[in-house]
Amino acid sequence: MLYSMTGFGKAVAELPGKKITVEIKSLNSKQIDIAARVPSSLRSVELEMRNYVAASLERGKVDLTVYVENVAGDASVRLNRPALAAYKEDVESVARELGIDNPQDWYSVLMRFPDIMKSDNVTEADDAEIDGVREALSKAVESLMSYRRAEGEKLESFFSARIERIRALLEMVPQYEEERVAKIRVRMEEGLAKIHGVDYDRSRLEQELFFYIEKLDVNEEKQRLSQHLNYFIETLNGPKGQGKKLGFISQEMGREINTLGSKSNHADMQKLVVQMKDVLEQIKEQVLNVM
Repeated sequence: MLYSMTGFGKAVAELPGKKITVEIKSLNSKQIDIAARVPSSLRSVELEMRNYVAASLERGKVDLTVYVENVAGDASVRLNRPALAAYKEDVESVARELGIDNPQDWYSVLMRFPDIMKSDNVTEADDAEIDGVREALSKAVESLMSYRRAEGEKLESFFSARIERIRALLEMVPQYEEERVAKIRVRMEEGLAKIHGVDYDRSRLEQELFFYIEKLDVNEEKQRLSQHLNYFIETLNGPKGQGKKLGFISQEMGREINTLGSKSNHADMQKLVVQMKDVLEQIKEQVLNVM
């Protein structure tokens, strides 16, 4: 079964006086790459959270955000004005450098940055809060993996349709092979006929023609490509985490298709090869999204 590397998950844990929200999203990446935004009170368990996410998601560019809201009306908690000012200045600087507009709603943008709330009584998170974070993180990861699996099912259908399309094109190749051999023979004989006053051994011509046609034989390429197509489908139905293997298989498919094209020596066969390459490029592009 396939899992996409694209996904989103969110979970909330309610505690007396506090609300913990964990959001996690992922995009495709060759390795696991985690960017975490965690309140300072939870720094002691940030490494634990990173390790849990890395072990659960395996691959992908991951954004992990943890919010802890005080819902008990604690007057000691207030906006961190210096941090807000610094964030706003940084965003404006980036906007100038990139030539883009500033946000229309500054409040919604700035409130998403970490440590925009501060308390006069800064303390480390207690055991109950840490347990709440662990629970929310577990549920958020589970939600993201469900999202990834749903996207993976779409990819399975996509790949299956494209593999069958390449297989159908491959099955059309034999109809041109006999005609291709005949054209090669005629072309060689016409070339010899244009050379006046030269006698040649007919049996030797047949022998040279045989060697030439043998070099252009594509049976091995057809057989290997067919095997790669079968292996690709077999891998689709295997365990999760097959993205890299599917990438390697698609590369091998490309080699056989390229060799088939270089040996074809026939316009209609080359058209089939071009269509195969087009479908294969679609496969390669989407394989990058597979976990």
